[in-house]
Amino acid sequence: MDLHLQGKVALVTGASRGLGFATAHLLAQEGAKVALNSRNIVKLNEAVLLIKQDTSTELIAIPGDVADQGIADSLIQQTVQAFGGLDILVANAGGPQSGPFESFDDETWEKAVQGNFLGQMRLIRAALPYLRRSNAASVLTITSYSVRQPISNLVLSNSIRAATVGLTKSLALELGHDKIRFNSILPGTTETDRIKNLLISRAQANHTTVEEEMRKQAEEIPLGRIAQPEEFANAAVFLVSPAASYITGTMLTVDGGLVKGTF
Repeated sequence: MDLHLQGKVALVTGASRGLGFATAHLLAQEGAKVALNSRNIVKLNEAVLLIKQDTSTELIAIPGDVADQGIADSLIQQTVQAFGGLDILVANAGGPQSGPFESFDDETWEKAVQGNFLGQMRLIRAALPYLRRSNAASVLTITSYSVRQPISNLVLSNSIRAATVGLTKSLALELGHDKIRFNSILPGTTETDRIKNLLISRAQANHTTVEEEMRKQAEEIPLGRIAQPEEFANAAVFLVSPAASYITGTMLTVDGGLVKGTF
């Protein structure tokens, strides 16, 4: 299938590794011009180099932390200045820390809200003037299956990512007349650095090994295995592409059947 992404302009945040990197890589393979963002300039440059080895599309690296006020405007402006516009925004950020509810003070909650809700909100707000000029405007927020089925010991993520889903659905309703599509993907357990760190924490708490925790996690998934980032990217790139032109307001779980609800 031709996704009609040739020449489209995309900004992907949290793109130096994991889900963001896989999405940026596939967008580039499909012919989109991609701006990659991450806090770590070294890893970001490495990510751009890897993609350049596999594609001939235009790429730029824009370092910065989306949790910081003012960064969102800068990321959008630099993308537009480099490529002349913006068609696709993939708003991604690393998840907040794990732990029980009573272990977190106000500062921890505020930091998590900045990184996993306000950062995405500001990106969308800054992008709107340029998305309105696009004939294929699309926004994808990356959240978690925890908004449908809370995950033990992840109260910060369970709570704050639900707000992002609420924002995504609200904007799909409010801005549909501007021909801007808004969707979210709720990934399940995927082999990323974050999942590896969570499994390390579980192994320490349960006095087991990471391999044992990974096996237990895979057993909970109907498909019997943990996903690869590329499998997430396949769904993400389709959703942001013109090939999905009539899909908006969708919260898509990419979880191997892990969520047990019917909706």
